[in-house]
Amino acid sequence: MQNQVLIKPPCVGDGDKSHCTNFDEYKSTYAESISHPDKFWSKIAQESFFWKSIPENKYLSPIFSNETVATTVKFWPGATTNICYNVLDRICERGDGSKMAFFWEGNDIGDDRKITYQELLKEVKLFSNVLKGLGVSKGDRVAIYMPMVIELPVAMLACARIGAVHSIVFAGFSAESLAGRICDCQAKILITADGFYRGDKLIALKKISDGAVKLCEEKNQAVDKVIVFRHVTSPSGSTIDHQCPKRSCTDLKVLWNDKIDVWWHDLMADPDLSPDCEPEWVDAEDPLFILYTSGSTGKPKGMMHTVGGYMVYAATTFKYSFNYNPKDIYFCTADIGWITGHSYITYGPMANGATSVLFEGTPLYPDAGRLWAIVEKYKVNQIYTAPTAIRMLMKFGEAIVKKHDRSSLKVLGTVGEPINPDSWQWYYKVIGDSKCPISDTYWQTETGGHVITNIPFVTPMKPGSATFPFFGIEPALLDEDGNEVIGEGEGFLVIQKPWPGIARSVYGDHKRYKNTYFGRFPGFYMTGDRAKRDADGYYWIVGRVDDMINMCGHLLSTAEVESALVDHPDVVEAAVIGKPHKTKGECMYCFITLKNDANFTKDLEKSLHGLVRLHIGPMAVPDYIQNAPNLPKTRSGKIMRRVLRKIAAREEDQIGDTSTLADPKVVDELISSRPDEKIE
Repeated sequence: MQNQVLIKPPCVGDGDKSHCTNFDEYKSTYAESISHPDKFWSKIAQESFFWKSIPENKYLSPIFSNETVATTVKFWPGATTNICYNVLDRICERGDGSKMAFFWEGNDIGDDRKITYQELLKEVKLFSNVLKGLGVSKGDRVAIYMPMVIELPVAMLACARIGAVHSIVFAGFSAESLAGRICDCQAKILITADGFYRGDKLIALKKISDGAVKLCEEKNQAVDKVIVFRHVTSPSGSTIDHQCPKRSCTDLKVLWNDKIDVWWHDLMADPDLSPDCEPEWVDAEDPLFILYTSGSTGKPKGMMHTVGGYMVYAATTFKYSFNYNPKDIYFCTADIGWITGHSYITYGPMANGATSVLFEGTPLYPDAGRLWAIVEKYKVNQIYTAPTAIRMLMKFGEAIVKKHDRSSLKVLGTVGEPINPDSWQWYYKVIGDSKCPISDTYWQTETGGHVITNIPFVTPMKPGSATFPFFGIEPALLDEDGNEVIGEGEGFLVIQKPWPGIARSVYGDHKRYKNTYFGRFPGFYMTGDRAKRDADGYYWIVGRVDDMINMCGHLLSTAEVESALVDHPDVVEAAVIGKPHKTKGECMYCFITLKNDANFTKDLEKSLHGLVRLHIGPMAVPDYIQNAPNLPKTRSGKIMRRVLRKIAAREEDQIGDTSTLADPKVVDELISSRPDEKIE
């Protein structure tokens, strides 16, 4: 069992408040949240948010019973509120209307904007009336397919203001993927843009949207209107002061269908558009958004989150996980098209009145110092990014990092996957100069917010461990038969009781929701991950249950093998998958990315075998190690493991759609450089 030396948390900075004064306070607060969850969450809900009405019986569903799961978990049913009011009107009414809500940093250096809470409220009210004028009302679904521009949170908050349900689709998905999501949630309106730049590459977003609309029509699911934000073809007509991007594209042809297409700026400039829009007061258990996540069957699951519990949980986790203080500048590098962007760019930070950096570009454009240049420019205090990005940037060394002033940083966050200890140490020592605690957050689209994470300046850290559960979260480890693993051990990671932020259903398929998350272990929420708990009670996420390799009867974690491989000084990144094997069932196939000045040799391969043998054991020694200068990744940086599985199995004819990859050419490069097939 991994049981590393604890790293003492740094002291909180002068003038800042720590929301937990010490680890003992965390433990006592956590104990209270588990013993009296109704009282704990009700106190936060009443003290921190506005409710139009509060029921006498304020409760959170106490257990995952068959009845609870069948009818969905509930938090304060009968209470009425509006999340848009809470993240905008409430902030302005308390005197913070002139505070900056977002600093927008465009793809190109020097292309920037900023907007205060009061200005954002004005825009949201106008766009709310635009949607109402197009026939959108409470409960209607609105699909949003936009780049990372300020108008994206404007659109989602306008939906929330009028009680409509937004479904944001990451602007890297194909027309087919977009159409599938539009049809599944039966969206009446699609909001998109003409296009945007990701690095040097122009993404013709309207063209992709046109393809999706056509596919929807073929499935008898017509879209009523397509609202198009003009972003790269000419100066915007938005009432926000916005200059055209530095690199506008006059050559981008935007096809137009007068029957359904309307320009954002034309709608917003309508002289008859009222500047006032009262919020729709909705039940705490009314739906807020639908966000699609991958499913084991291949069909994405539309996870449905509701207003009240999600609002309380996203805001509370943001406050504690990043030790947010009122004057802080916060920077999350994720895209709003993912749950991280929903909870920790829009709703969580804004409910705390935070100032955030909204970034359109990529960490490598125009060079690998872009994130640190943004930190320096805005004097960022908290940065939240993915281990994938950290490993990618490690490749370029320390010089490009140290070129930029990062002295403003207070907290470093990681999200999306387990971070291996070497990357953790680089992040801590190089980026944070060994003075910033790392908030290693474990959570999912389904959980709405962090469920296992340390509290900065409070929790003693172990590199690679997500540490301890957040308030109200009672995790457990179960063995194959559903028996609880007590103390130190490994098993299926489950959560024993409901919490406010849990998704309430899979949209249109509650049976799938019950079967996926509560079918295998009734009475527990099944995360789909395996985890270890060490002798000190720290949790270590091992990997997805479906990322386990069963080799000769040994259940091996791909994450553990990857961590062993990147322990080599020349290896920057590793992706491990199972390859079918006649004798073993599966064998280990490893793709590795080396530093720019390193060479793939037989000696290196032998050294990597030795590391895996050392860290895990001889049964885990890889059968195949392939040099992969680049890995197939989505534009958000996620490795497409299904593509790697097909490459390893020599089933490239079954790879399928690669349109969501940042660079589809990588697939052919890996196919052509595969090692020879071994005789089994």
